[in-house]
Amino acid sequence: MYAIITTGGKQLKAVVGETLFVEKLDAKVDDEVTFDKVLYVEGEKVIVGKPYIEGAIVKGKVVKNGLKDKIHVLRYKAKSNLRVRRGHRQPYTAVTIEAISLA
Repeated sequence: MYAIITTGGKQLKAVVGETLFVEKLDAKVDDEVTFDKVLYVEGEKVIVGKPYIEGAIVKGKVVKNGLKDKIHVLRYKAKSNLRVRRGHRQPYTAVTIEAISLA
């Protein structure tokens, strides 16, 4: 059984037992989080939401809060001696999916 959920402006496939890397959530390690914006559930039968499935909940547990690898952003303009180099590390929250329920 798996579900498609929406969090942080992205759609992610949630399977019980797998770890998802989502946009940073306001939760500490070992906190329980619930995702109620479920778009699609496939198991014994397929359920598609319009846009969300009412009563469907995906539960997970926060494993880690961290930062992804640094990316370098370079801005350059020819003939004006403009060169700006910046770095960015996107924060994330790792969540292990524990249950998918249709209430």
